[in-house]
Amino acid sequence: MTRHDVTLEWPGGSTQTIEVSEDETVLEAAQRAGARLPYDCRKGTCITCVGRLTGIGDERAAADASGTEAPLDATAAFTYRRPPAALTDSERADGYVLLCIARPRADCRIEVGPRVRAEVGDSPWA
Repeated sequence: MTRHDVTLEWPGGSTQTIEVSEDETVLEAAQRAGARLPYDCRKGTCITCVGRLTGIGDERAAADASGTEAPLDATAAFTYRRPPAALTDSERADGYVLLCIARPRADCRIEVGPRVRAEVGDSPWA
């Protein structure tokens, strides 16, 4: 069974790397490893569990001259159990990922925490 290392990055610089098998979501693996991540629906219909991809394998998001990071293509790093209904196409293109339904396809790094959620805003159905 294929497994990937997923590094969770919290505000303040703390990190935790968890091993995620191909048949489980990042949230499921985080809970198994004792990492606390917020969640609610577990169906990809709210944004409580949202994270932002910051690296795939050895590739890291690079900042431009203004300090804005260019997004990584989250479709290269994740498959979903079902369509991530709470994210727009633009948000997915910017690297946002719903961790309750996302399964990694590669080793990756994900920024988590309240700042990421604030960037996306409320659920489209709130």
